[in-house]
Amino acid sequence: MKPGISKFVWFDGKYTTLEKAKVPITTHAIHYGTSIFEGIRAYWNSENLNIFRLEDHIKRFRNSGRFYSISLGYTDEELIDAVINLCKKNNIKKSCYIRPFYFVGEYGINLHVNENAPVHAAMFMFPFGDLFNKNGISAGISSWRKFSDASTPPLAKMGGNYLNSILATQECKRNGYDEAIMLDLKGNVSEAPGENIFTVKDGKLMTPPLSSSALEGLTRDSVIKLAEDFGYQVKESEITRGQMYLADEVFLTGTAAEITPITHIDNKKIGTGKTGKITQQLMSAYLDVVMNKNEKYSSWVTSVY
Repeated sequence: MKPGISKFVWFDGKYTTLEKAKVPITTHAIHYGTSIFEGIRAYWNSENLNIFRLEDHIKRFRNSGRFYSISLGYTDEELIDAVINLCKKNNIKKSCYIRPFYFVGEYGINLHVNENAPVHAAMFMFPFGDLFNKNGISAGISSWRKFSDASTPPLAKMGGNYLNSILATQECKRNGYDEAIMLDLKGNVSEAPGENIFTVKDGKLMTPPLSSSALEGLTRDSVIKLAEDFGYQVKESEITRGQMYLADEVFLTGTAAEITPITHIDNKKIGTGKTGKITQQLMSAYLDVVMNKNEKYSSWVTSVY
């Protein structure tokens, strides 16, 4: 078993061990990226394991495949049960990351994928803490632009889409940054390779719209609602590179990244060069929600045990 990954996985409707979950080298998804995935977090609060926005993740999971006519042969209820029961079967009692995915199986080299193509579904999980340093990270603007709806739907969490993100990540790492920031085809801020982005200026929050090739992130949506609870104005608007440099605060949002402050962009200090007050406030509020300590958002949390 690979270190860190739980012993049991779910594969085509059955629970099995990681070692037995195999696919042939002729699998279509290996050749063409015809795979769809989700990233889901579950949080252990010393009493229960709480899965965050499980139903919303499963809904997006299905919708991503619809762009490509790739059929998911399980109901939402079956997939939700599979996630919960996989946590139970592995007896997970620590915060973890859950990766459900489905993909086109043996289909030759045919590019005409349709609803009749053979599709497999699977999920695995592993313990997971912080993706980034929560005291703040550095970021660099990538020369690789985020692809647009004119070529590939950015709203679909497809395996092949993330080759774009890999190029941007490789570039930023070579240049000594923790993470990349990608611009859209018009030169406005889009998102990071795996996260949405927010700026704060004069107490107002801005985040790029979906038309800037931004993913419709669930953490993004959660943060917008939390910020509005605090009385902050949140606007979806095009953000120029210059506006981002002059922001008081900049932070990323994502299932893996949660809320991560960016303190430097292109070696330029953002605000004070430290985590901003509003970012810190949202980080604290978000942690309460995912730990099931905020009754208003208890519907976002699914308890396992």
